[in-house]
Amino acid sequence: MPAAVFPQSEYETRVERTKAKLRERDLDAIVLSDPANMNYIAGYDGWSFYVHQAVVVTRDHPEPVWVGRDMDKNGARATTWLSEPNMRAYSDDHVHSPYDLHPMDFLADVLGDLEVADGRIAVEMDAAYFTAKSYTRLGSKLPDAELVDADLLVNWIRVRKSDREIEYMREAAKISESAMLAGLDAIEPGVPEYEVAAEIYDRLIRGTDEYGGDYPAIVPLMPSGDHTGTPHLTWSDREFAEGDPVLIELSGCRHRYHSPLARTAFVGDAPDAVERTAEIVVEGIDAALDAVEPGVTCERVEKAWRETIAQYGVEKEDRIGYSMGLGYPPDWGEHTASIRPGDETVLEEGMTFHMIPGLWEDEFGVELSETFAVTSTGAETLAEFPRRLFSA
Repeated sequence: MPAAVFPQSEYETRVERTKAKLRERDLDAIVLSDPANMNYIAGYDGWSFYVHQAVVVTRDHPEPVWVGRDMDKNGARATTWLSEPNMRAYSDDHVHSPYDLHPMDFLADVLGDLEVADGRIAVEMDAAYFTAKSYTRLGSKLPDAELVDADLLVNWIRVRKSDREIEYMREAAKISESAMLAGLDAIEPGVPEYEVAAEIYDRLIRGTDEYGGDYPAIVPLMPSGDHTGTPHLTWSDREFAEGDPVLIELSGCRHRYHSPLARTAFVGDAPDAVERTAEIVVEGIDAALDAVEPGVTCERVEKAWRETIAQYGVEKEDRIGYSMGLGYPPDWGEHTASIRPGDETVLEEGMTFHMIPGLWEDEFGVELSETFAVTSTGAETLAEFPRRLFSA
């Protein structure tokens, strides 16, 4: 199954790049608990991140080692490129255990088998699924080890995408286009918000005529009416009414790769203030995309946006984009480079970003976004969807 997603040689290249980083930082091993990093290195893909799991990479062991729940081992067999000895499963009595057992106890034994129990081991301290108890328990079981923060080691390796990764993101963009069109078409007075969400989800999963979609790392975000100044709300039983602004942010997903897309609609005729704000956002996005090319910094791209909107007396303090691609709930972002003042990350060919420079006022918000890849000649926007305010 993983060979259908990426050839084994691509996974092996990722592992070698990770091992090189371990040597640079004088680390003996890294324990990956971020599901996206586990997938990136080993190919593992399952909804099992609600229990503790990991992929371990050491400087000397030839393959990564998957560590997870016994009932998920068949999932590792189905989705990873790893050989059988490198899939290690703990028994179910480690899950919510009444016997003072914990998956980190088992992981500690695996690290001992890999001869790194007394080494410098990086753990993903800020990953969503690596808990405080995991850290303290693993440390207690490895008294001779030095546990250090992995500091987004693999996340930064993921920043530059291969051609196949970007192709999956292009496919995700086609799904995003279809889902956005379905959502916009479904909005009209008297229709409950959840009905629009249902239409969006239908397209996200059905995908295109050529391929299906996967569940996205973030659910469709759909604040409307008075709530469009708050970008991260979802949907409710509320019915759309004449005069409502509506924000839709969503993403298609293909082999866990995303291509987010956001647009704003207005139920009925939009007031001049909303129309004008949308025009400013579009002009700013155009300027920022035009600034993208290899060798330019993230902050320089943001500056093009900021200088454009400043002509109209508008300021925005938040970042306007971030590196993203492969992801699991709760996020499709990579937590690395951001398009913001002060971020001196230099753009390279193969990087991918979600640019989402919304303007949120007290009474309404306008949100448009594009996912783009950095190419040798500039920015390639992955979706082909009109960049404007929509009327419902």
